[in-house]
Amino acid sequence: MTTKLLTRTALSAGLLLALAGCASQDQVAGWQQDQTYKFTILHTNDHHGRFWTNRNGEYGMAARKTLLDELRAEVAEEGGTSLLLSGGDINTGVPESDLQDAEPDFKGMNMLGYDAMAVGNHEFDNPLDVLRKQEGWANFPMLSANIYDKATGKRLFQPYQIFEQQGLKIAVIGLTTEDTAKIGNPEYIGSIEFRDPKSEAKALIAELKETEHPDVIIAATHMGHYVNGNRGVNAPGDVALARYMKPGDLDLIVGGHSQEPVCMEAPNVANAGFKPGDDCKPDQQNGTWIVQAHEWGKYVGRADFEFKNGKLNLVSYDLIPVNLKKKIKLADGSSQRVFVEKEIAQNSEVKAFLTPYQERGQAQLNIQISESNGKLEGDRNVVRFKQTNLGRLIAAAHMQRAKADFAVMNSGGVRDSIPAGAITYKDVLKVQPFGNMVTYTDMTGAEVLDYLNAVATKPVDSGAYAQFYGIHMDVKNGKVSNVMIGGKALVPSKSYRFTVPSFNAAGGDGYPKLTDHSGYVNTGFVDAEVLKDYLEANRPVNVDTFEPKGEIVYR
Repeated sequence: MTTKLLTRTALSAGLLLALAGCASQDQVAGWQQDQTYKFTILHTNDHHGRFWTNRNGEYGMAARKTLLDELRAEVAEEGGTSLLLSGGDINTGVPESDLQDAEPDFKGMNMLGYDAMAVGNHEFDNPLDVLRKQEGWANFPMLSANIYDKATGKRLFQPYQIFEQQGLKIAVIGLTTEDTAKIGNPEYIGSIEFRDPKSEAKALIAELKETEHPDVIIAATHMGHYVNGNRGVNAPGDVALARYMKPGDLDLIVGGHSQEPVCMEAPNVANAGFKPGDDCKPDQQNGTWIVQAHEWGKYVGRADFEFKNGKLNLVSYDLIPVNLKKKIKLADGSSQRVFVEKEIAQNSEVKAFLTPYQERGQAQLNIQISESNGKLEGDRNVVRFKQTNLGRLIAAAHMQRAKADFAVMNSGGVRDSIPAGAITYKDVLKVQPFGNMVTYTDMTGAEVLDYLNAVATKPVDSGAYAQFYGIHMDVKNGKVSNVMIGGKALVPSKSYRFTVPSFNAAGGDGYPKLTDHSGYVNTGFVDAEVLKDYLEANRPVNVDTFEPKGEIVYR
């Protein structure tokens, strides 16, 4: 693997520019003048419960373990050392993990050898005592310097960790998005303050320089990467953080939250065409490198550095796919999924450890979570032709989670009905099997009207036909009119928030693309999990509550 990786990841001369190190160029205790030190940062982010392979046999912690062991062996053979960091969000995304408080994930991370992680916003999807339990499971620090207890004014988590390797002192600080305060569950975060991570980082780095004298400073963050700092309604992310620092104060940001491969085409221009296996050039802002490895353990990021006389060089960078596949056409016209790169074997020890958790999670899917007094209608020949109680219930669940004014749900995302009586999590997954995320967008009333004219007029007998909740309107001759939200007429200048599944927000079903809108936010909450929580909270479910009552009138 060594030859292939180094050949593929050798960066251009521009990428090999020296970064100013965090130590002075004078010899300091620990490292020797004129000696070159090699070290590697390995990283992942936004794991979201994916401890097991998906249905196509992609990613999974057992294969990731094999890859990490190979990478560490390569680094050691070259005379270097390594650290493995996570950009956070271990929680929420797969029922087998969610039902077990992510125990297989945190304990699996121990087996994979994680050295530290940033605390993500989804670490607060459960009560704080669950998070403390997860801290107990983890044999590595969960870092965040900007989360405080409102009552005591003290930090809730360890703010940084010092690692000493080859005589180098490497400081890793943790930072969490301020948006946690607005997208988290108020019941769980009401006593917590999420302070500005930029100012916290600047103060902490100044303190570390006085007390710890680190040679390299890295931020493990869960803040999001927004190209050229264009963050829309999101809280400031990694680009803003890097620009806020003094040049040379922060060497590397290992990020998460925006769930993307951070690969750049040019300064402040993302490589929109990046595909698994392609070369990846990380972002650089104000002397700070920024990396992110998409999501779910689909990749392991590898950043190889050299340190000499107080200066730090990024020698090579790669995003290594973990058993990702692509579709190819066969001679008979059919398609087949094949590995993008050579298949990575699953580590037998990790797989054996995780198997009981996967089986236990599968068994728990049959446990009753709610019940209803009638059928929740999701049959294809009904939900794609008219508003139904299940389509509206799903939209209501999304609307509540996102604290939105109304909700849009494509009928193609409603894959089954739920019969009257007991409801299990398995029923929920039959209804919403795709793992779409709940997104919301803040728009003016004028923009909302344009959006509704595009989506409310989709034809029946198609997955694009939209289910609605929280809104009234008339639809006639390809136009909407008499729009009312919250019982009041739509005001063109007023701001409104609405939800739509991530599939449609990206332009699926021919919906207007929202992902580039300044008001767009991907909450990171999986649709099935949101529906499950809503059914539990409204137990028993009265189906009549969600029956359409003339809110959407087609003329």
